[in-house]
Amino acid sequence: MTVPTIARLTAELRTDTGVVAVATPRLTWTVADAAEDWRQESVDLRCDDAEITVGGADSVLVPWPFAPLTLGRRHGVQVRVRSVDGAQTEWSEPLIVECGALAPGEWVAQPIGLAAPTVDAQPVLLRTSFVLDRPIRRVTLFWTALGVAEPEVNGQSVSDDVLSPGWTSYRDRLVHETVDITDLVGTGQNVLAATLAGCWYTEKYGYYGQAKRVFGDQPSFLAQLRVEYTDDEVVTVAATGASWWTSAEGPVVSSGLYAGEHQDLRRHHTGWSAPGYDASSWAPARIGANALPGYENVPVPQARISPPIRRGARVPVAAVLTAPSGATIVDFGQNLGGRVRMRVTGAAGDRIVVRHAEVLDGGELALRPLRFAEQKATFDLVDGENLLESRFSSYGFRYVQIDGWPGELDPADIEAVAVHSDLPRRAWFDSSHPMLDRMHENVLWTLRADTLSIPMDCPQRDERMGFTGDLQLFAPSMTTLVDADAFLSSWLRDLAAEQRRLDGNVPMMVPECLPHLADALRFAEYGDAATVVPSVLYDRYGDAGVVGDQLPSMIAWVESVLAVAGDSGVWQGTPQLGDWLDPDAPPEDPGRTKVDHDIVATAYLAKSLQLVARACAMVGDDEQSHHYAALHERTRRAFCDTFVTPAGRMMSDAPTGYALALVFDLVTDPPQRQRMGDRLAELIRRSGYRISTGFVGTAIIGDALSATGQMAAAERLLLQTQCPSWLYPVTMGATTIWERWDSLRPDGTINPGEMTSFNHYTFGSIVDWMHRTVAGLAPAAPGYRQLRIAPRPLDGLDHARSRQLTPYGLAEVHWTRDAQDTVTVRATVPANVTALVELPGCAAVTVGSGEHSWQFAAPKRPAGGPFSLRSTLGDIIDDPRAYSCLMTAVTELVPERAEAISSDTVWVSTYPLVRALKFVPGPILQQIDDRLQKL
Repeated sequence: MTVPTIARLTAELRTDTGVVAVATPRLTWTVADAAEDWRQESVDLRCDDAEITVGGADSVLVPWPFAPLTLGRRHGVQVRVRSVDGAQTEWSEPLIVECGALAPGEWVAQPIGLAAPTVDAQPVLLRTSFVLDRPIRRVTLFWTALGVAEPEVNGQSVSDDVLSPGWTSYRDRLVHETVDITDLVGTGQNVLAATLAGCWYTEKYGYYGQAKRVFGDQPSFLAQLRVEYTDDEVVTVAATGASWWTSAEGPVVSSGLYAGEHQDLRRHHTGWSAPGYDASSWAPARIGANALPGYENVPVPQARISPPIRRGARVPVAAVLTAPSGATIVDFGQNLGGRVRMRVTGAAGDRIVVRHAEVLDGGELALRPLRFAEQKATFDLVDGENLLESRFSSYGFRYVQIDGWPGELDPADIEAVAVHSDLPRRAWFDSSHPMLDRMHENVLWTLRADTLSIPMDCPQRDERMGFTGDLQLFAPSMTTLVDADAFLSSWLRDLAAEQRRLDGNVPMMVPECLPHLADALRFAEYGDAATVVPSVLYDRYGDAGVVGDQLPSMIAWVESVLAVAGDSGVWQGTPQLGDWLDPDAPPEDPGRTKVDHDIVATAYLAKSLQLVARACAMVGDDEQSHHYAALHERTRRAFCDTFVTPAGRMMSDAPTGYALALVFDLVTDPPQRQRMGDRLAELIRRSGYRISTGFVGTAIIGDALSATGQMAAAERLLLQTQCPSWLYPVTMGATTIWERWDSLRPDGTINPGEMTSFNHYTFGSIVDWMHRTVAGLAPAAPGYRQLRIAPRPLDGLDHARSRQLTPYGLAEVHWTRDAQDTVTVRATVPANVTALVELPGCAAVTVGSGEHSWQFAAPKRPAGGPFSLRSTLGDIIDDPRAYSCLMTAVTELVPERAEAISSDTVWVSTYPLVRALKFVPGPILQQIDDRLQKL
């Protein structure tokens, strides 16, 4: 008999540290090695010498039961749990918890920077000295920046974080770092120093060459030390202010998020951040922020709640290429967001220039998709060995062109380093379909590249902004793949801050960096991030706290829309982006969509009203809950009355419209829902099972099909390899998710639209459905308190598996199909969790924790046929063998007609195949007919 143990204990939302941003951190624990059907009956909680017993099964984000934490004190927290059958764990290993937030009024540091900069956004070295005159117990550094910085103490870096403190809504919210530097200081003279650059704060934002700085012209640094002496005296020293000195002659000559970075290693000052350095030539620091109008306010910093940015995967060189121009191009074989790290031996003054791009165009770097982002790293060397890596910029790339390398380039001296917010992975998917698995991993690579302090649209061109709509659509997949609770909770605070300045409206991007657009535009799908993202965090992590915190923001958003929509319940007649990047939209007009924009807007209004009603009920405000529930019902009915015919046709007869009506439960009558599902499947078949949705529809198309029993159409859509489809980019060698379905066209040319990224996560939103439906593992209750095990095996797969690190521990569903079409499902249910099991042809059952297996018959759909030129177009497209036979014959016999037949044919059941081949000569028609009849 195994003895249950506490596998993991965490405080609040971070798993990488015990430093928390609140005085009453919530606690989460998981149980391992438990007996089957293990359920928690009570828990003993211990903080130092205090103990308390709490009854019940709660083990995720459990309220802090002790006195609030105070700054400067570390506490050992332990848990011991008992099951309903009396089994008890031992006490867990202590988790050292401490509050990382300063008390009100304790922050005294002032913004400092260069007093007389010679250029905008000028990097700077800063330093001060301080004396510790007696033995210390602890020294803590609190710091932040309007920009980004790398602090050092006595010549040593204080952490391995990158681009800290990140990007927030500067005029409303700054986050400070809390770093224990006790081991870096000693009695006597000490030095606190930092290298500072502008990054997000001093970047120019805008389009079409009209970009300008928004926040400030120069970066600023803020820091202070909290010293606890062994005699119990606590003092603040070294606070940024008049005692600090600056130099503009450091090794970082210039740095920008879009432009890249120039380092001159000859300007390194040996010992500059340590005691004994002669800084007599340095200038006094400027005191106060160098901010632009409207951004003069410097808020009191708050403790960090989101994981910092860190270096991630290191990718070696895959190939060294010679471009037609003769340039040396390094291919890492993987598109990513990050930097290049190089080790090179050269002479003083040698200059290496590294240019970055995601793809090649004619064998050269494809720079057009970068627009005005130069993405260039420049390094001036010193004699001997040089270790080169940009410090305050990041790039999106797979390929780099390296100019000026002294001597012969050795690929072993070069690697790509991924740089991203440190979000722990929590989900894995694998199947018998290698391209599907590759696409899943592509989504994860893109997620990494696009989570750099905030959820971004892309890591390479002159945007890299926190587009609210993109994140809203991708949030379910993000929260499946990684632990993003703290990351998105932090971002939502910025969203609410920006929203308060806009009378409830939510800007297109958070932080807001194009203020001239924020006041003028109110977009569905984008603003609905205010309601959708907190709801997703509750559903995936069981985090009710974020819903309570964001409820005023949620209400403000729907009220701002209701004020525009009026009493009709329909949001119509206002500018919208709609189903952005519909594959049928022309490259130069990505907002020209098949589905009416008013359908998207009204559907999202209904969804947000429903989520607000649920949130109000969660916090116990029944009156408000009923109010918004009534408004939701009004909008739902208005949607149906305005956009849905009695026969179940959408007024915009396009897949996204049907998907919205079905997935958002706007149409509730079962027969009508089925008719709409049938029509949706028919539209997908008509398009040859190629994707025909943009951002909005793609996120929900899988659910719309599976909810109405259209798994055959869903499978064909998912496994399609022709353009446009999820797997088409994989056939073209993609290692990330593209912004457009055809960012790279079948002929190898780049989409001519001015907006083309090869690392954009929105179309990767399908992976959440892959975990929930293809593999069959989903939350049935918030935070996975109950699992849903409901795989829907695809004919084209022999097995599929989802493994997820839920808040309660590892859950897994793995199904396999044998030669007799018997499917075996094996599942792992973590302790303190139940699972609702819904298998095809079987009665639903509920099981407890442990290992389980079931079997059921899942015969594949019978093959069609016989086939001939008289077969209907629908018969041909519905049978992968027949379609493959047709297109192989056409490609061989009349290659000039292949693309038109494949792309332009409307695959319906009312016309024979021969009608689509009317321009094919008679003798060739007979050969095609012969091949089809042999199937």
